[in-house]
Formats: sequence, C-alpha cells, structure tokens
Amino acid sequence: MPEAPDEAEFRARCRAFLDEHAVGIHLGGDADAGGAKRLEAGRTFQRALFDAGLAGLTYPVEYGGQGLDKSYEKIWREEYANYPNMTFEFTISHGMCLPMLAEYGTEEQKQAYLKDNIRGDTLWCQMFSEPGAGSDVASLQTKAERDGDTWVINGQKVWTTLAHVSDYGVIIARTDPEVPKHAGISMFILPMDAPGVEVRPIHQIDGGKHFNEVFFTDVSIPAENLIGELNNGWNMATAMLMYERVAIGAGATSGITHDRADSLIEEATKRGIIDDPTLRQKLMRIYTLETCQSLVSMRTRAEMQAGKTPGPGGSLGKLFSTNIMNYARDVSMEIVGASGVAWEGDTGGGWARTALSGLQGGIAGGTNEIQKNIIGDRVLGLPRDISVDKGVPFKDLKVGTQKSD
Repeated sequence: MPEAPDEAEFRARCRAFLDEHAVGIHLGGDADAGGAKRLEAGRTFQRALFDAGLAGLTYPVEYGGQGLDKSYEKIWREEYANYPNMTFEFTISHGMCLPMLAEYGTEEQKQAYLKDNIRGDTLWCQMFSEPGAGSDVASLQTKAERDGDTWVINGQKVWTTLAHVSDYGVIIARTDPEVPKHAGISMFILPMDAPGVEVRPIHQIDGGKHFNEVFFTDVSIPAENLIGELNNGWNMATAMLMYERVAIGAGATSGITHDRADSLIEEATKRGIIDDPTLRQKLMRIYTLETCQSLVSMRTRAEMQAGKTPGPGGSLGKLFSTNIMNYARDVSMEIVGASGVAWEGDTGGGWARTALSGLQGGIAGGTNEIQKNIIGDRVLGLPRDISVDKGVPFKDLKVGTQKSD
C-alpha cells in the first residue's frame, strides 16, 4: 500500500493536471455521430491521467489503480467539476463495468481486465435490454448454453450504447429456462470481436449513432468468462443497474454543479433576453433543481465512500436528472427560438441535437416509471406491484417471441 499523499498537495496536483489536459473536446463543427472523436479525446485524456498517477484512485495498485481511500476520489471529483468533462464516453466503461469487475470478478479476471480498463486502452459496454425485455429485463431470451469448457451464446440485444466501438461487453443471458425468470440468468464477459457477434448501429433522431443492435450467433466464450455465480445474474444485474443510475444521476464530478442552468443563462445573456422576468424565474428553477440533484448525488456518493454498494437511492438522482433534462429542453427552445429547429452550415444545430438527444433520458438506465417503482418500493416502503408470473418457470411464460404451450 503506497503512502497516502497530503490532501492539499493532492488537490493541487489534480488542479495542475486539469489545467493542462481538461481543455474541452473540440469537434470543429463535426456532429461526430458515432462518437469516434469524443472517444479518442477521452482516451488521450485517460492515458495521461493514468501516467500522472491520477486514474483508478481507489482501485488496488496490483490492478492498475492507486490504492487510495475514497476521500481522494472526492477531491478529484470536486476539482473535475470545474472543468469540461473529457471522459463522457467512458461513463459505462468506468462507471458501471469497472466497479462490477472489481467487486465480483475473479482474481484472474481482475488481473486480465482492470488495468486496461482504468487506462482507457479498452472500452466496455453493457448488454442487458432486448426487443422483448426492456423495462422487464428478467424476461430476456438471449441464452447461454454450456459446451465443455465454453459457453455458447445465441440471441439479440438492443439499445447497446457504444457497442460499435467497444472491446468488451458485460452481458446477461438465460442459463436455466426451467426455473422462474429471475433465477435462471447469468452474467458474462464477452469480447466484441468474437466470431458470431454482429453490431448494427441505430440511426437516432438527433443524427447520432450511439446505440446499437447486437446479434449473437453461436458465439463461443471461455467458461471462465462467467462473472459471479452461475444463475445469480439477476442479482448481478441489479447491482450493475445501481451503479448505472449513480453514473447517470451523479455524473463524473462532485459538489454543487448547475451546468445546464449556467449554459442557458449564458445563452440568454448573449441573446439579450436575460432580463425577462418570466425567463429568469425558469432559469432559477433549473438552477435550484440542479443544486438539489447535486446534494442527492453527494449523499449517494458518501454512502459509496463508506464502502456500500449503491442502493435504491441512486434512482432518486437518475429521476432528478431526467426531470431537469426535460424542463431544460423546453426552456432552451424558448431561448433560442427558430434557430433551435432551423439553421445554416455545419456548426449550427447544437441546441436542436441537445434537445433531441435528451429524449433518451427517460429510458436509459431504466424508465422513469421503473425509477418511481424502485423509490416507492425500496425507499418509501410502499407495497410492491402484483407479480403474476412469480414462481412460474421461464419456459412456460409468454414473453418476447416465446410462446408457451
């Protein structure tokens, strides 16, 4: 265990690094539909971060981390909040896949994958949703069958963010159809370049190609790619979704932030309408909501710093984020007017793309309705919804394309 640095000195190191490297991602008018330029900028930043001894702060040294306690990560997030986010494309890879591998992976898996993930040499995606299993993920039909020393995977996933540029994916698949749907699922590490994996980008309404359909045809992976225990994949998936909601709702930074309000105030000032009292009230509402969200996120991260796996409170931050996004989208269109729907040249359309891309917020990481159910059930202690398929073997359910006899 390395000697912990002085906290004031460490904060100064973080600030000096960010001054030099967190300079924003400049696309020069390119919409960067597939995210390749943003990913490359993020990789460059992350590798520099690793070389400076500031990446993977809380992960053990033997896996490529710095072996520091969570107070140093808090310092880093506080400082990072004052700079442009350079690693948005690594939200899933670092915010979800990395902590799952660190918490549930075998020693061999940690040795094989953590360092490259921390340094940004590899990018990871999450493969949960299917055409017939979105909010009800446990109804998934993608199956994994044991064949000697391998698992053979067949099926389909959808809405897989960055699958087209990812090196690995964390996938859940049906490993026992004879038991109820939640009990027969397992989690695996899947190389995205394995024979039989086909990735088809989805063309989005905002012009992007961030999401994908992924098809698996007799994809063979080693038996040791199982994460956690066989048929315990639902509990693993639940833990990963908790990490996801923290990653989406709390972001990469810490402390009080109000980025949306700041950008809208700047735009309203530039357009000479900042003195409109009705608009000022709306901007103040966004500012206040973002401040409240930050406080909720700080509490969630404090629980994580205490060594707890993220709990259902992460759904509060995620739902907060979506509601703010929706309200800010309407206010942004009010501010920019016609230029939000019609523009000239390659550099226009930024506000329109932001408004359209924000529509995904109520779906990604679990729909708003799912978040409300989680909050009601696990935070407020309200009665759960009735489950009509409880105890029924999965093979007897009518889900997706599956028809029971």
